[in-house]
Amino acid sequence: MTDPHLLAAFAVASVLIILAPGPSVLFVVGRALAHGRRVALASAVGNAIGAYALVAAVAFGLGPLVERSAVLFTVLKLAGAAYLVHLGVKAWRERGALQAEAAGGEPRGGLPRLLWEGFAVGAANPKTLVFFAAVLPQFVDRAQGHVALQMLLLGLVFSAIAVVCDSGWALGASTARSWFARSPRRLSAIGGAGGLTMIGLGVTVAVTGRKD
Repeated sequence: MTDPHLLAAFAVASVLIILAPGPSVLFVVGRALAHGRRVALASAVGNAIGAYALVAAVAFGLGPLVERSAVLFTVLKLAGAAYLVHLGVKAWRERGALQAEAAGGEPRGGLPRLLWEGFAVGAANPKTLVFFAAVLPQFVDRAQGHVALQMLLLGLVFSAIAVVCDSGWALGASTARSWFARSPRRLSAIGGAGGLTMIGLGVTVAVTGRKD
């Protein structure tokens, strides 16, 4: 269905894009610093699922609409930014309770809540949506037909690579956090730093991008 050469080229392009530190990386690292390995890994998976939702949107025609509409782009951008700030403020406020979590306690809401939070951030990233709208069509072999299906397959490749790469960031950041976990004061400080990272990311997303 999809040309293997196009699939391989898209995989290489995806690796290069995903490895470059950006909103997804900073989000996962912030979650790892604030809450630890489990939360960060769940956030990485949720974020990848959210990105795949954007692939589906592009495959079925929403991508070009967002690319043409400055209003829709801005709404999505501000929604994603506001949610990142919300998660950052939450992490900052709960930084003093991280010692119990590090000792084996579970974050409130469980795995579904963690996946949802990652999904919401990934799906509300308008830059990713515009990127898919611009890049995905270049790797589709229209002579093969089933264009939407080809895009969905490419999206699976992107999401799988994203999970692997972002999980690497999550494991690295959570390993560094384990040293801080030996001291309640240090752990509180790193939890606050993770919250501030997400707040800063949300502000950055809100003030950058298209101005038209």
